[in-house]
Amino acid sequence: MQQLQNVSEGLAGLGLKPAKIFYNLPVGELVELALTRGEGQLTDDGALMYDTGKFTGRAPKDRFIVKDAVTADKVWWGDINQPFDPHQFDALLSAMVQWAEGKELFVRDAFAGADEKYRFRIRIIGQQASHNLFCYNMFIRPSKKDLQNFIPDFTVLAFPDFQADPAKFGTRNPNFVVVNFSKKMVIIGGTGYTGETKKSIFSILNFVLPVHYGVLPMHCGANMGKNGDVAVFFGLSGTGKTTLSADPNRFLIGDDEHGWSEKGIFNFEGGCYAKVINLSKENEPDIWHAVRFGALLENTRFFEGTRTVDFSNTSVTENTRVSYPIYFINNALEHSVGGAPRHIFFLTCDAYGILPPIARLNKAQAMYHFLSGYTAKVAGTEHGITEPTAVFSTCFGAPFMPLHPIRYAELLGKKLEENQTTVWLVNTGWTGGPYGVGSRMKLSYTRAMITAAMDGSLEQLPTYPHSIFGVAIPVSCPHVPTHLLNPRDTWADKDAYDAKAQQLAQMFMHNFEKFSELANEEILSGAPKLVVNT
Repeated sequence: MQQLQNVSEGLAGLGLKPAKIFYNLPVGELVELALTRGEGQLTDDGALMYDTGKFTGRAPKDRFIVKDAVTADKVWWGDINQPFDPHQFDALLSAMVQWAEGKELFVRDAFAGADEKYRFRIRIIGQQASHNLFCYNMFIRPSKKDLQNFIPDFTVLAFPDFQADPAKFGTRNPNFVVVNFSKKMVIIGGTGYTGETKKSIFSILNFVLPVHYGVLPMHCGANMGKNGDVAVFFGLSGTGKTTLSADPNRFLIGDDEHGWSEKGIFNFEGGCYAKVINLSKENEPDIWHAVRFGALLENTRFFEGTRTVDFSNTSVTENTRVSYPIYFINNALEHSVGGAPRHIFFLTCDAYGILPPIARLNKAQAMYHFLSGYTAKVAGTEHGITEPTAVFSTCFGAPFMPLHPIRYAELLGKKLEENQTTVWLVNTGWTGGPYGVGSRMKLSYTRAMITAAMDGSLEQLPTYPHSIFGVAIPVSCPHVPTHLLNPRDTWADKDAYDAKAQQLAQMFMHNFEKFSELANEEILSGAPKLVVNT
């Protein structure tokens, strides 16, 4: 009762005057309220199925950071980190507070950061039981003792039904996400997509941890072997990050957001937020079994006349998802903390078929490829387009990185050197030619290469440099055909390979131009080298 009184006083301090406060409700009550309020339906497995409304994904162009004395000289301003006026923030917050008066509000106090030394206390205030269930699943759940005299470091207001007037408040659209580091607040309106809350907290940690604590925030998966060896997996959508980091023979530290401190790796979150498009028990057994009571499914549909989820249904969106607490995974590491990584894997799905299926990177190349964050996506074949499209996402998570990317890259380089961590580039994409000509690298081969890297087999073998990208290709790998290791050897037309490799290298260099002024000589030395024909 005392804590509820403290929460009431905290909300009053923000000017909020709710009709009722639902505070840190257990899962059963949240699900019951969600059903009573018409927010969702139960599946035959007991999961709560919920629609996020108009927005079924993040709206990055509607995300802003308040520009003031705290952020003006530190944030990398541009299309990703868009400035917002402090006075307009105050006006928008005031309008949200007024709108919420007399409404029932759900409050969740939780932690972000499994390492107690770098843990942040967060308070999420929302209007939906479903959103509160998401926050229970995704953030670290405090004990009753932890909640005594809980004072948040950051507060999030998330009101999907509140619509902003762009002309009045300076937003682009009625929906918005605005982060204010001075007031330690995030305000979210006009969108019911729960991922906005998760990524807002990630953005906060990505700003605060490097600046004040020297901790490297990372958009990655992480696991640990039975001997305590930690591996980290970076990769954009479609590269195999979730599949390859989920290993039944290793303990899961986390699937998406981590920090690297002087002690090692720690998960930022207390749950998983997995895509479920075409989910099957055979391909993703861990996620399949996590879809049960307590899980929150988003934007999925039933098979007609049943309560069985049709995971192939894309009538709402292809970005169907499920959130669940990390303890739903059998081999999850209880405390979500591990030592410094022994191996880091940069996963790319190179649809051009140029990059080797596995190669070792030196420190300079690791920083360069980290800044590049490359993969390639295949255009929809329904339009008859077969040419891949290169995608570069800085630090493998550009939308969530407030600081200049060089800051993160230099911190990565420092930690690699201090911990003698080995970095590998892994191409899970095409071999024998680009998309439409070659074929996708077999998952069994990729798993064999990652296993060989982690057990030390590859480090004992000789290597030779790629002719353009300079990365070190092993001469052989256990359980993998040797001719696959050099991508040029898999192409029937070697001249075509050379030309496409030059073209991809130029894409890398063009993308890197925006970093060139601040990048040091070491980072620049990790770039590909164009071959000049004489």
